[in-house]
This record gives sequence, structure tokens and C-alpha cells, in this order.
Amino acid sequence: MKMHPRKPIALIAALDEENAIGRNGDLLCYLPNDLKHFKQITQGHRVIMGRRTYESLPKGALPNRTNIVITSDHAENYPGCIVVRSLEEAFNHCLEDETAFVIGGGMLYRATLPLAERLYITRIHHTFPDADTFFPEITATAWETTTKEHHAADEKHPFPYTFITYAKRG
Repeated sequence: MKMHPRKPIALIAALDEENAIGRNGDLLCYLPNDLKHFKQITQGHRVIMGRRTYESLPKGALPNRTNIVITSDHAENYPGCIVVRSLEEAFNHCLEDETAFVIGGGMLYRATLPLAERLYITRIHHTFPDADTFFPEITATAWETTTKEHHAADEKHPFPYTFITYAKRG
């Protein structure tokens, strides 16, 4: 498959200590600050997701973003979204100099990690043994940490977490 390497791509996800990202079609846990962080970073941009990620969104298409769903399903099931059949087709809907954010799920993260320039990761300092969806490994040889912001658990956040931004090395 021919990819369009000139368009900037970033992946954004919340991972536990074992790189888990979900269970039973949902997020691992509710961290309001992570949702605010996600909104702040992705607002005004294109977000690319798979069908199951779209179906997990509580209110459908994310507001103030161009939502692109990759699926073989019928387009009428995705109001407010651009529906495409392949990653290449999704990239064709992205602007040349604007970062497109891949927001899930696991299969899409694995396919796009080699193409990404940046990773926006929320590391949840906990392990969810019943998780069933995982993010690919982030290796120190391929990725360099550029920012790190730690947050303790509090009354709204049951687990400590760290916002980490990675840039591709080389």
C-alpha cells in the first residue's frame, strides 16, 4: 500500500503500564484531564479512527474536528464523518501541512506508528488486567521524549498519570 509520507501524522492515546488502551470497546478508565488534554491537542484538526473507535464515542463525531472513519461499513452509519475504506484514502483527506491525529484503535495504531512523527501519550500508572486492546511498543531507539508532565491521583482521577510527547528520532 502506498502511503503519503509528506503529511504530518501524530498518534494520541492513553496507555496503562502494559500499553493497554481499552477493554470491551471502551477506555480503560475515566480521567477528565486526559479528555481535556485530548480535546486541546486535536481540536481544529483531522482525526482518523477505525469503526470501533467511532462506535465507542459517546456522542458520535467529535465536535470542532474533521472526523475520518476507516471502515468497510456503509457511510450512512457515521453522521458528521468522512467515511473511507483505507488508510491511504484517509490520508488523501488530510491537508498537506496540517497534522492529522490517529485516535484509535489498536490495529490503526500498529499500521500508523511507523508513519508518525509525534506521539501524544497519557501514561496511566496502573495496570488493567482485563484489557483487550493494546498500543504497539514505543522504543527508545525510535522515539525521543520531548515533554513530560506528571499528575498525581486525586478525587477526580483514580490513578496517577503522565502526559508524554515523543518525537521520532532521525
